[in-house]
Amino acid sequence: MMRLTLTDLAEVVGGVLLDPADGRRAVDHVTIDSRTVRANSLFVALPGAHSDGHDHIAAAAAAGAGGYLCRVGYHAGPRGGVAVDDPADALRGLGAWVRATVDPTVVAVTGSSGKTTTKDLIAAAVGAGRRVVANPGSYNNELGVPLTCCLLEPGAQVLVAELGARGLGHISQMAQIVRPDIGVVTNIGVAHLEMFGDVDTVAQAKSELVAALPTDGVAVLNADDARVAAMAGLAACRILTFGTGPDADLRAVDVRLDSAARPTFRVGDVQVRLPLPGAHNVGNALAAMAAADACGVDLAAAALALSDASVSPWRMELSTTAGGVTVLNDAYNANPASMAAALETLAAMTAPGRRFGVLGQMAELGADAGAAHREIGRRAAALGLDGLVVVGELAAAVAEGARQAGLPAEAVAVVADADEAIVTVVGWLTAGDAVLVKASRSVGLERVAAALHTPASTPRVAGQAS
Repeated sequence: MMRLTLTDLAEVVGGVLLDPADGRRAVDHVTIDSRTVRANSLFVALPGAHSDGHDHIAAAAAAGAGGYLCRVGYHAGPRGGVAVDDPADALRGLGAWVRATVDPTVVAVTGSSGKTTTKDLIAAAVGAGRRVVANPGSYNNELGVPLTCCLLEPGAQVLVAELGARGLGHISQMAQIVRPDIGVVTNIGVAHLEMFGDVDTVAQAKSELVAALPTDGVAVLNADDARVAAMAGLAACRILTFGTGPDADLRAVDVRLDSAARPTFRVGDVQVRLPLPGAHNVGNALAAMAAADACGVDLAAAALALSDASVSPWRMELSTTAGGVTVLNDAYNANPASMAAALETLAAMTAPGRRFGVLGQMAELGADAGAAHREIGRRAAALGLDGLVVVGELAAAVAEGARQAGLPAEAVAVVADADEAIVTVVGWLTAGDAVLVKASRSVGLERVAAALHTPASTPRVAGQAS
């Protein structure tokens, strides 16, 4: 963030210096986590689920914070305080001010699945021709979005911001902060139904991004998704579509997968090769190329950048253990569409051995949870997986669906947690096998993927005595 004195900060957020003598102190970095404070940080004290940020102000100051935002009435802290009515509102106001002051082109991305991967790919593609700032990880909520804006510094040309939603109106509120110029909608699917109720309401929430675009903006829409394509009717700006069908403005043709299920395809005369496995990532890459095109970046340069793109952790991470097992770690989150895509990716890989899934529950599906989990089990069996370890009470329906679809009972294990999953799957694996690890964030299955890379988890070679 650009350097601000506390006097200027107080003016921006409508706050009051606790000590006017601190007005010349300066901050150039914003955090809501006292553990990430560095010299000249601004620590924003927020109430949390387990603790109040005001209890950590002293620790932030000791770590070098140049100042902090606190609620009115807080007077027990060290020097550098700026009191506001609501620190969260002040953070949002600060983010909006930084965005307006630096004034980059803003690319915002939303959708039911693939948002973070698409955000990462957009940052890579646009970065081929522009100076880009993008949100780290999944900073996609009412706190993460203004924190992302606060990463901007003078000279930044493009901000890439991921926008999530847990209800109607959320994206509209975040759009008021980032004021997007280009809006990308990846897809609409069965996700967060516990909050939204049905898929049509999910689509309504995501469409708020399109409605927020200015008349000189660009709506980048997935032509292969009927609900997304229909959002064109809400746009008062240019429409740019992507997909595999003949009506898409940016169309992928000649799609092929290599032995690790990594796609190659062509857009016009531009050849694209992705480092990420999964045919579903073709759509994510097309969205990134469309966003780059809307930013004026040459498509060939964008494609070259995509060939070396990296994405946030635990999203289709492909690795091989010392014992020769291929691990597909997609453990960050899961919904029915992303789970199906991950299973199809595993099935498309030409591993010499067997294929296994370690699958946990998909959260926030409401009344559809049981049916959705059973369908994933049926899909796994139909794709020819050799075994499943399913984790958690809700995920037991995955086992039920798999058995109904013909996977032998002895090839399906239902376990309570990640630790039990590790023990079970390690006992199954031999060199040459491949395993997918995927679940909703709360299940913590990244521990399974990590454990497979430890010496104690090195599988025996097929035929070796145990």
